[in-house]
Amino acid sequence: MRKRIFTIVVLTAVALLMNIDTVNAQSAQEELYEKRFSLYRKTEAVTQVPWYMLAAIDQYERNTQKDSDGNIVSIAVPDELWYGAGNLMKLNENEAISLFQGKGKDGNGDGKANPGCPEDVLFTVANMLLEEGHSEEDFKIALWKYYRRDLSVQTISNTARVFKKFQRLDLNDRAFPVSTKYNYSYRSTWGDKRGFGGRRIHEGTDIFAGYGVPVISSTYGVVELKGWNRFGGWRVGIRDIHNIYHYYAHLQSFTDIKIGQIVKPGDILGTVGSTGYGPPGTSGKFPPHLHYGMYKDNGTREWSFDPYPFLRKWERMEKSN
Repeated sequence: MRKRIFTIVVLTAVALLMNIDTVNAQSAQEELYEKRFSLYRKTEAVTQVPWYMLAAIDQYERNTQKDSDGNIVSIAVPDELWYGAGNLMKLNENEAISLFQGKGKDGNGDGKANPGCPEDVLFTVANMLLEEGHSEEDFKIALWKYYRRDLSVQTISNTARVFKKFQRLDLNDRAFPVSTKYNYSYRSTWGDKRGFGGRRIHEGTDIFAGYGVPVISSTYGVVELKGWNRFGGWRVGIRDIHNIYHYYAHLQSFTDIKIGQIVKPGDILGTVGSTGYGPPGTSGKFPPHLHYGMYKDNGTREWSFDPYPFLRKWERMEKSN
């Protein structure tokens, strides 16, 4: 009896400690979002560059780096660009950087442009954008000159649109991609062999459900693709604010979503079907299901990864609400 009571006490204490840790982590994350948002708005006030554009660039950079979630600002301007070519000593006084034609700017008024100072970094990036002008198209030109990659420009521009629409940074809600009000089943199928169209691996998880079951956006993002593919049938592609592309395939039908449309978790994209493996309209070559894939972009390349652990997590979250 005593042993049982002791076990209950220990488990209760562990549960309380875990709950405290969770609350503390959430509080720290909220404080970090507030600091970032305050810095973005401060830079906007000084430069007139919209806060959501600065936030989108910072978000993109954060998603292309390792272990940068805890940084207030994650933008890393290359040293040669910051200090100027020939500034081998990395002199960061305003006069020295100007002499070597560097881009670094003093954002906090201390007379130095420090790449480790969030205010200086944001002020510098804002001025780099303004070199091309003040419009959204001008900003896209500036972004292309910096990244030299169309997908990077598109991702940042779309993330800025998402931040602008929702007016906050903590867009972390998620939804299971098939309505949990209906019967469905799935298991880990990422990496399985597939034969149609040549030998390849399965880049996703198949969620089996009946025809017409609603297919749902799992994330905040922008519709990047909509239409037919001989492998995926009728499909939709959404890129979120974490540089992740979400792929929904074999749909029976679409809602009235459009390419370029901003979506949020829970928005209905279409319905489960069995389209694909042939020319437009081909259907019924396999049981109805949603093929759900996730692809990560690190700024230089994009690759598929297993969505199954995320699906399990989102399913638990949805069923607990």
